[in-house]
Amino acid sequence: MQHSGEGTLEDLVKYRIETAKSDLNSANILLEAQEYRGANNRAYYAIYHAISAVHALAGNAYKKHKDALANFNKNYVKTEIFPREIGRKIAEAEEIRHASDYDDFYVASREEAVEQIETAGEIIKLVEEYCLQKDK
Repeated sequence: MQHSGEGTLEDLVKYRIETAKSDLNSANILLEAQEYRGANNRAYYAIYHAISAVHALAGNAYKKHKDALANFNKNYVKTEIFPREIGRKIAEAEEIRHASDYDDFYVASREEAVEQIETAGEIIKLVEEYCLQKDK
């Protein structure tokens, strides 16, 4: 299937939320397969795509993850549109994903993967509620 590159802002927001949910589903599958490093990776990307939906709603896009995360924290967490605790959880998810993907001797635990998956689910829920509210 070829991507046409066309669609509304609403389509883009919905697509990014669906991508986040798909990543979260993959994280759960990897968790059940005891692939904790992979589960951490997918949970982080679920968070990243959810955040990207919020940015899309505002007409913003970032090429680098660090820019997307920093701007989300600046514009949505520090202003308390999203709970401050979310900023800390996102930073932790980024650290864990980086360690899971790049540190040779990093040992990911089931507990850690479960926590990352729960964080991703929480963020997706908050993002969906925010986007639905803004869409009205």
